[in-house]
Formats: sequence, C-alpha cells, structure tokens
Amino acid sequence: MNSKMEAQMKELVQAIGELASARQQLARKAEQQYALEGEAIFQSQCRDPKQIERLLDDMLDFCFNEQMLLWYKKLCRYYFEIDPAATVSCVNAYRDIWDDIRS
Repeated sequence: MNSKMEAQMKELVQAIGELASARQQLARKAEQQYALEGEAIFQSQCRDPKQIERLLDDMLDFCFNEQMLLWYKKLCRYYFEIDPAATVSCVNAYRDIWDDIRS
C-alpha cells in the first residue's frame, strides 16, 4: 500500500472512531433523558398507552446501549400489565431491529 492510501486509510479509521464515539455520547444523553421520563411514568403510575408507547418508540433507537436496553425492558414489563398485546408488539419491534445485531 502506498503512503497516500495509508494516509487515507488512517484518516478513514479516525473518522469512523469519532463517529462511534459521538454515537455513544448521544446514547448516554438519551439514556439520561429517557430514564427521567421512565421514572416519571413509574412514579405517577401512568397508564396512558400513547405516552408509554412514545417513550418505548424513542428508546428503541438506542437499544444498542446496554443501559437503554435495561430501561426498555423495565418499561415493557410495566406496560405488559396495562396492554399485553401492545407490549408484545414493542418486544417484536426490538427483535426485528436488534436481535441479529446484538447476537
């Protein structure tokens, strides 16, 4: 590999590393925000399907993050008592997106 290609490869690897780091930072911020919203739902014993499903939908994008996945599961367990069929849909949505990636 010539020096120009090596420099380009090094630049590409650095750019990918920066993107991965930014992704993790965004996931941590999302986890903090959604954890607050989840706690509010638990504390108020909210039974509003629209509010719970919106939060689950928002969380789903970040379930590559272990902490977010824990929150997602916790909220699904809570929601199951309110609407089992909708909860199954949320679990299936997770599986459709993340099962192959996480395995």
